[in-house]
Amino acid sequence: MGAEFRNEWKHEITASDRICIRQRMRAVARTDPHAKNGIYMIRSLYFDNLYDKALREKIDGVNRREKFRIRYYDGDTGYISLEKKSKLNGLCSKVGARLTKEEAQAIVDGDYSWMMDSAPLVRELYSKMMSQGLRPMTIVDYTREPFIYGPGNVRVTIDYNIRTGLRCTDFLDWNCVTIPAGDAPIILEVKWDEYLPEIIRQAVMLSDRRAAAFSKYAACRVYG
Repeated sequence: MGAEFRNEWKHEITASDRICIRQRMRAVARTDPHAKNGIYMIRSLYFDNLYDKALREKIDGVNRREKFRIRYYDGDTGYISLEKKSKLNGLCSKVGARLTKEEAQAIVDGDYSWMMDSAPLVRELYSKMMSQGLRPMTIVDYTREPFIYGPGNVRVTIDYNIRTGLRCTDFLDWNCVTIPAGDAPIILEVKWDEYLPEIIRQAVMLSDRRAAAFSKYAACRVYG
């Protein structure tokens, strides 16, 4: 159940940067077909343990780390995915598995008995819940503008309006109250495989912005 590692850049940008990059990307790439009117809303439920393993590894810049999350889009609980995102030597990979609404709710409710008879990634999460004490920790909401470009398998996303559910884990309730994650910036992410085409490199270039290691999960955990 391996996944290929991809290159990833993250940049903290301003509202005016967002408008500029959006215009450039619309000229050279296409909007992700899953986006409605160019955007979609993402809700994720992140896992961690009592010792904040995932959070501390992120803050400390551990070279090899992973985190688990359950995610769905635009309030549609008909398609829910469990994801494991891994980082190694600055590269990233992601693997996923479908969950039903009932399975996702069972995990939130602490019913893990069915997980060992499920997909490999679900079994892996179960194993680490048992061995590392991983549990649902906090909701992270945000809005995403996604663009795709075929050569290099490039994906460019602009994420903003990052909100936290504090300690609330009832993430299947789309009306669950979330609050702004403080001064969370707008995040530009660029992912690609073997090479980043020059036309995309130019489209996302900002002279006074530097790559950053921003984590939406870490930003939201400040509040709970």
